[in-house]
Amino acid sequence: MNVKTKKAKKQVNVENQTINLLSKEELSKKIEVVEKELRSYTWRELETNGKFAKNDKLSFITDDMLIVGCDIGSETHYIRAIDVRGRELSRGAFEFSNDSEGFENAKAWVLALAAKNDKRQIVLGLEPTGHYWFALAAWMISNGISVVQVNPYAVKQSKEIEDNSQLKDDRKDPKLIANLVKDGNYGMPYLPEKVYADMRRLSMFRGQLTEDRIRNINRLHRELKIYFPEYMDAFGKLDGAFTLEILNVSAIPSDIAALGVEGIKNIWHDAKLRGRGYSRAGEIVSYAKKSVGLKDGVGVGREAVKWYAEQILKLDEQLAAVESALHKKCMEIPYAENILAINGVGENILAGILAEMGDVSRFDDVKEIQKLSGMGLVACSSGKHKGQTKISHRGRKRLRYWLFQAAKSAVSHADEYKQLHEYYKTRLNNPLKKMESLIVIACKILRVIYTILKTGTTYDPQKLLKDIRRPASAQAPLAA
Repeated sequence: MNVKTKKAKKQVNVENQTINLLSKEELSKKIEVVEKELRSYTWRELETNGKFAKNDKLSFITDDMLIVGCDIGSETHYIRAIDVRGRELSRGAFEFSNDSEGFENAKAWVLALAAKNDKRQIVLGLEPTGHYWFALAAWMISNGISVVQVNPYAVKQSKEIEDNSQLKDDRKDPKLIANLVKDGNYGMPYLPEKVYADMRRLSMFRGQLTEDRIRNINRLHRELKIYFPEYMDAFGKLDGAFTLEILNVSAIPSDIAALGVEGIKNIWHDAKLRGRGYSRAGEIVSYAKKSVGLKDGVGVGREAVKWYAEQILKLDEQLAAVESALHKKCMEIPYAENILAINGVGENILAGILAEMGDVSRFDDVKEIQKLSGMGLVACSSGKHKGQTKISHRGRKRLRYWLFQAAKSAVSHADEYKQLHEYYKTRLNNPLKKMESLIVIACKILRVIYTILKTGTTYDPQKLLKDIRRPASAQAPLAA
């Protein structure tokens, strides 16, 4: 049995699953009318004209709308449909594959249900699972069906409301998702566009290359601990240019001793390296001569070390190319160059923040970005119990990472942020710990970036200092 036959059997026939009280001709005409009237809404229409709050979300779900819940899978998706009262209009879950044929079948199924139940618009709610929903969401939006997202945590917490059961599976989840959409518990999905899409992908690629580089460095450490235990004293920085050129030839102590001081210098000279590293050649040879590393298995060890060193050098070249492309894309964003006036916030950090944040026009307030980054303040308090205030750690962890890197770098290089950091740690009322202060500064930098991108203003460090010097009594926990 070929693959196409399997898919055809796996996908439920639309006409057989839908109880059609109308004639095929009448239903076909109604489907054509519904399909012509379909209009998809995205974050650009709903979130850029003011805050899309809970009441707005409830108003968006109208009586003539078919609400479809979708459980996303890597190869197969499941959907169920309800109306605004929560009544199920589908007979169980409809299964379709993650390809063009499956998407067409799903569209035909929801159109038939919409026509049969006199619905004019369709909204598809989904639980974002990894990257598997990207293609489906883009396809549905391009075909006139609005797509919204529900929080996976909300789906998990509401699973027992449906049938008083702990069961959670691919056929039950779509109805839970549809009911969450009906009650306005959803958000608009955001897929980066144009320059932001390029930056997001380049940023992710940079992260993957960095992880590969760290992995190879750790493996290189292991090999050197076996055959050249004194390598840290001899080389100092393992991933430095001078060290990697030697390791690319050999890291076996006997080989290094045979090369001698002049041999090592010749390797560096051929690689066109410049700097004070040449003065360490004698010290490296000295450590190699008295090394206590293993003598057995050095042949394979030599090849392993050379391979890891070559991989690190290649990754360095690839990272440089990716970062160069990322910096160019970053400068295409209006007013991005104004942000670089902040000492310590360089192109690498700024590109990471903008890639993860995306188009700033979709935000009405900087607190929305703060929440997206997982730096929103939360506390669990009830009655006399006052819980500790902390950040939520929910949202885009890489945005939180780059904001924190910006805070650390700004405190090290910018005088105004050094003063700010010291002020938060030493103020009389509610002094902050070092980590708390850095988080507050990260939020400060986020507000500066948001203001510059929204208004095009230039960065003024003196204005920042005036802004933070408020009476001590006005300070709140973890807030500037």
